[in-house]
Amino acid sequence: MPLKKTAAQMVAAARARIEEIDTAAGIALLDAPGTVFVDIRDIRERQKQGYIPGALHAPRGMIEFWVDPDSPYHKPVFAEGKRYVFHCASGWRSALTVATLQDMGFEAAHLRDGFSDWVTQGGPVEKDVQWG
Repeated sequence: MPLKKTAAQMVAAARARIEEIDTAAGIALLDAPGTVFVDIRDIRERQKQGYIPGALHAPRGMIEFWVDPDSPYHKPVFAEGKRYVFHCASGWRSALTVATLQDMGFEAAHLRDGFSDWVTQGGPVEKDVQWG
C-alpha cells in the first residue's frame, strides 16, 4: 500500500512553518547568551562525529516528554525561556522535531542543514576523549 505522505513531504511541510537557521548564523549564535543548541542525533552519531560545543543531547525519541512540564520525564532546561536551536545530521529530523514542539506550544528553531554542514563550514566541534 502506498504511503499517504512521504518522509520528504513531511519534512518540506515542517520547514514551511518553522524557523530555520542557516549554518553561518548558527555558528554566530554559538556563544550568544540565552541560546541553547540541542542535538537530537543518536548517541552513536555524537560519539563518532563529535558535537557542537555545549550542545545539550536530547534523544529524538524523548524530546516531547523532556519538554512537557507535566511529563514525569521533564527536563528543567526546557523551562528556562531560552532560545532553543535543535539540530540533527542534515536537518530532516530536527525540522520534524521543531514542528512537533511548535504544535505543543514550545518555541524553537532548527539548524537548517544540520551538523554535517556545520562541520563543512568549519564550525567548532568537540569530541569526548573516551570516544576519540
